[in-house]
Amino acid sequence: MEEAKNAANGGDAVKKKSFLKKIFISKWVIIIVLILGVFGYATWWGISSWKDFTAKRGGQTHETQITRKTNASHDIHSTATDTMHETLSTHQPAAQKHNSHAPSQHADEFPKHTLPHTAFNESADENKAAGHESATPTAEHGTMHAAPVRTGPRGVAFVEACIKPLDHELNHRFWGWRPNDIIRFTDNINNLQLGVLEVTRRTAVALAENLSRTGRADAYVPGLEYAMNSFMIKPSEYMFPSAESKYQEGLDEWRNYQKMLERGDARFYRRLDNLVPLLKAYESILGSCDENLVKELGHISSFDADDVFYYTKGVATAMSTILEAVAIDFDDTIGSVQGMDLIHHTIEALHHATHMDPWIVLEGSPDGILANHRANIAASISHARFYLDVLSRSLTGNL
Repeated sequence: MEEAKNAANGGDAVKKKSFLKKIFISKWVIIIVLILGVFGYATWWGISSWKDFTAKRGGQTHETQITRKTNASHDIHSTATDTMHETLSTHQPAAQKHNSHAPSQHADEFPKHTLPHTAFNESADENKAAGHESATPTAEHGTMHAAPVRTGPRGVAFVEACIKPLDHELNHRFWGWRPNDIIRFTDNINNLQLGVLEVTRRTAVALAENLSRTGRADAYVPGLEYAMNSFMIKPSEYMFPSAESKYQEGLDEWRNYQKMLERGDARFYRRLDNLVPLLKAYESILGSCDENLVKELGHISSFDADDVFYYTKGVATAMSTILEAVAIDFDDTIGSVQGMDLIHHTIEALHHATHMDPWIVLEGSPDGILANHRANIAASISHARFYLDVLSRSLTGNL
């Protein structure tokens, strides 16, 4: 009896040891997998950082070489010019002694002596002309901005900019559209895509109701109306129909309208009353983002803070792209109230928000040691909303 009991206890001990051994091995497997994952991520980050560093270094080296060549051309041109003036000043007294009764004749002849036409002189002249052109301010109040370039009919650049943000999320983003995934491996990109979608929806409404019609009594463009309704589908719809399929249909309708503009078969209206509703809609989105960013600072979890942060970043990404096209296609409308500086300041503030890319979104106290990334991005959004409001008021003052 005792022997059977001891045998049973021995069997239980063996089973317990084997079970503990399995747990021990599985823990080590998990630890090894985590170490390999961290090592792989660190390697990928290091390679990416090195590529960025070498690319910037190469760009700086190229700019330095161009600067040296330009300076050398200017030095050669200056040396040749100084030599000519010294020669002229040396011979001028002798010439005046030789013919003191005709000073005006020699004065007219001296400017006729020119430098020989060489590659160095031509390069120096081109550099000098380029320097004078680049020094000319292209915006008011001395602010330097790149002059917008329009290559097609009015409205083509605007529609292209409207397509670009959502098309990138659908067709060029790794893993595609993510808010309707059954298993959600990410949440930051999901919220960023929702921000891009919100701006696209507001733009679709403005394009269908205002920018493509002369007024409220005019008929809708059928394709733009269909696109507007396609973008309104719930972003989490998985099938019948899926969100990405309807969004793609909306983008295709926008492309058809773009082709109609290029052929002259459609109209794009750029009056003040056509543009102001779009700017008001954008101002409303930025106001909502601003409120969510500054609400309960330091009192919510980082998991909730990064949702707001990346949603706002998606809004800034899409809005800055579209406003750049607004500055091109509505340059005369905005220029009529001297508002080009305002829209450029808006775009610049949105770019600051777009370029914020922390490794981890922290929700530190406003007066603490840790950063509060919601507050950081809120500053740029507030600036953009302010300048957009000033621009809207300037335009509505002429209505």
